[in-house]
Amino acid sequence: MLWSLLRGLRVPAGISVLLGLLHMVPVALMPLAIGRAIDAAIQSGLGPQLWTWIAAILTLGLLQALGVGFLEFWSTQLWIQAGVRVQRAVLEHAARLGSVLPRQIRAGDVVAVGSTDVYSIGNLLGCIGRTAGSLVAFIVVATVLVTQSPLLGAVVLVGVPLATLGMAPLFGPLRRRAEAHRDEVGAATSLAADIVSGLRVLRGIGGERRFGDRYAETSQRVRMAGVAAGRTESWLSALELLLPGLVTVGVTWLGARLASSGDITVGELVGFYGASAFLVIPVSIASDTVTTTTEALVSAGRVTTILNLRPALDSPPNPTPLSAGPLGLDDPDTGLHCPPGRLTVITPSGPGDELADRLGRFVETPVLAGGVPLAEADLGEVRRRILVAHNQDVLFSGRLAAEIGLGGSRVDLEEALWATDAKDIVDGLPDGIDERLAERGRQLSGGQRQRLMLARALTMDPDVLLLDDPTSAVDAHTESRIVRRVAALRKGRTTVVISHSPLWAAVADHRTSDQQAKEPTS
Repeated sequence: MLWSLLRGLRVPAGISVLLGLLHMVPVALMPLAIGRAIDAAIQSGLGPQLWTWIAAILTLGLLQALGVGFLEFWSTQLWIQAGVRVQRAVLEHAARLGSVLPRQIRAGDVVAVGSTDVYSIGNLLGCIGRTAGSLVAFIVVATVLVTQSPLLGAVVLVGVPLATLGMAPLFGPLRRRAEAHRDEVGAATSLAADIVSGLRVLRGIGGERRFGDRYAETSQRVRMAGVAAGRTESWLSALELLLPGLVTVGVTWLGARLASSGDITVGELVGFYGASAFLVIPVSIASDTVTTTTEALVSAGRVTTILNLRPALDSPPNPTPLSAGPLGLDDPDTGLHCPPGRLTVITPSGPGDELADRLGRFVETPVLAGGVPLAEADLGEVRRRILVAHNQDVLFSGRLAAEIGLGGSRVDLEEALWATDAKDIVDGLPDGIDERLAERGRQLSGGQRQRLMLARALTMDPDVLLLDDPTSAVDAHTESRIVRRVAALRKGRTTVVISHSPLWAAVADHRTSDQQAKEPTS
């Protein structure tokens, strides 16, 4: 699934590879060209042969400059596009999962995917060009060296791969420690989210110190896991300099002996030294690529875990369309009946949110809407026409008008604010309707948030509006105004209110309870 997301980046990846070749091959050939220029100067002085090699060196330098400039641009483009594609796919899938997501995965893991993992995957694609270029450059240099001196070429061909393999024992521990660090980061993020969301409760019961200590302990585990991963990375960085450096020392020593015996020229010795020193770059890039790949594989596993989650509910292969106009709800198991176009108040015998989820098909249910079983209807149509507004819903951060009128309001915002008696809230804010809400509307009281959430539900004007205890946090006088105004605003629309409040019962067109509905009629 993740591969299908990144397949569309084959063209920019191919361009990045070509630019990697344009950058790395001239870098590899540069010391060999300088060696030839030295030999030409020794043999013929400032003759045509020397100027030819000088022109070749300048050309290689120009190609190298152009290659590195365009490579950086395309590598960054590739990194950004890969990260955005993965991030968008995770966000869209999380939206489709809805309420299933927090029950199947920690909130911290979802946050870590958006803040860390997408960048790790992007980094892997961003280094493709440089890695491919360094590999081809190594092959070119090795071929030239073998042609000029089979002995020195063989030393390079054997020594550099051995130097790379010498770092292999660290790759496994690095991946395991990177995974452990990633797990600890997810745990810390989840704990932080829980603490922030329950900060008011913690302050009320005096639990700040206890949870602060818990977070400090978790933070220390993150630190120790990070230090363990960093320690392995530091050894890897040391070896990527030491092992190729030993090869360079060996090539230089052997080349000096061959030059002193007349087997190779001074220019060839300089070229061999420069080429062997260049080979540190491919090894370093290979080491960085392995580290990046390790981190990307860990991140890809996390992303794939989320993308493999499936919604608890889905649309049937051949859905039955719901009837037009007001919809009535009927539950054959409990006997509940909510007439179309009427305000029905249900007095629940148990948790109201469970009953609302049942009537709104957030769980498998036999409920019928307009005579059509919700299980046989398209889930998207059910969500568009039946809106469930829970008492524990939250406000999003952003401009107040935009956060209340989500998705394009079908009821005037001012009318919805009047119906929920929330105009005084807007008037009391410094910027009024343009006030920017903090996350979860933290600057508002519980009753204010509840009224604004009810206004948000009213602006959507669904065919069926299911309200779960919508006025539990407001005083009786305010509730009295709200119930009368909502009843008037929703007249002719199906509205179901799950509440024990007598004020809602007083304005209801139809009153029932799930307990009474279960009892057989005499």
